[in-house]
Amino acid sequence: MMDILTFHNRDALAIAETVEGNCLGKGIIWQGAPACLTVRFLPLCAEIELSIDHPLASAKVDELTALATRMLGLDQAVEIFEEGVARHPQLGKLIQKQSGLRVPVAPSVFEALTWAITGQQISVAAAVSIRRKLIQLVGLQHSSGLYCYPDAQLVKDLSINELRQTGFSQSKAQTLLTVSQMVASGELVLNISKEEPSIAQIRQQLLAVRGIGPWTVNYALLRGYGWLDGSLHGDAAVRRGLQMLLDHDGGHG
Repeated sequence: MMDILTFHNRDALAIAETVEGNCLGKGIIWQGAPACLTVRFLPLCAEIELSIDHPLASAKVDELTALATRMLGLDQAVEIFEEGVARHPQLGKLIQKQSGLRVPVAPSVFEALTWAITGQQISVAAAVSIRRKLIQLVGLQHSSGLYCYPDAQLVKDLSINELRQTGFSQSKAQTLLTVSQMVASGELVLNISKEEPSIAQIRQQLLAVRGIGPWTVNYALLRGYGWLDGSLHGDAAVRRGLQMLLDHDGGHG
């Protein structure tokens, strides 16, 4: 629970997400309308609620269940992952100590992908600031007061200059617009399903986009699909974190 709340509580200004005690509130777009997603963590379960600012928009129980299952990582094959690294001389012991740990996932793959683009080669604090300004630039707000993370339809209509003013570099702004236009046109399909299109197909399409490399793809797949079969070894923060854990654990290498 704490990992999930921490993941969604990165922005101290809390314009799009709020964390109060064991409750998460997040502004999202649902069927084209602004919505507020609420997740309450109880001792033995989690409750999910969706408030939509549109009289004709609705959410079925199975849709909300699927969304919560993804976001909480309950569909991740952690047992298979842990079995695969169990004999690793350093990582095996670390994983064993945190058995069952699941990766928090964004509500949409598009959000995960655009966050990965935003965070390329900059600090988390800088990326959070740029992300906040992007959300405010689009300006879609739920009646609760929370801003909603924009979808591809909204981002594709922004200009390079507008994105530059939020802090994106020229190359990142162009990459963000390219993937938004691809998603909006249907050229790039970011389904929730892992079977259609396949992860391999999505990876191939993304790597063909200028400004997107292996780190961006692997991070987007991790936070978008809960895809555990990737590597972030080129991430400086990941390397520092692993070194700290391994040194603390008495490991080497």
